[in-house]
Amino acid sequence: MTASTKINANDRVTRKEGNLVSDMGGEKVMMSIASGKYYNLGSTGGRIWELIAEEQTLNQLIQALAAEYDIEPERCGEQVVSFLQHLLREDLIDVTVSSGV
Repeated sequence: MTASTKINANDRVTRKEGNLVSDMGGEKVMMSIASGKYYNLGSTGGRIWELIAEEQTLNQLIQALAAEYDIEPERCGEQVVSFLQHLLREDLIDVTVSSGV
């Protein structure tokens, strides 16, 4: 999947290896060993990072986060997709496109 492709509901997301992550004051910060870049994932982004330690579909992520943060799934989905697109552009996650089966 390319960084410009929209992530769909049944696409599977997992984080790539090679990142150092630390908890700082309730927020996750990360350094990519490959690029040397630092990222502040924040608290919600940090939670997404935790959830994708194991492969999740976009839909699973949205449902879990919408329930956890008591937010409408549609609004949650918009925010999650935006965040995941950023991670994909930075080459921090792998997205496996659903075969539609």
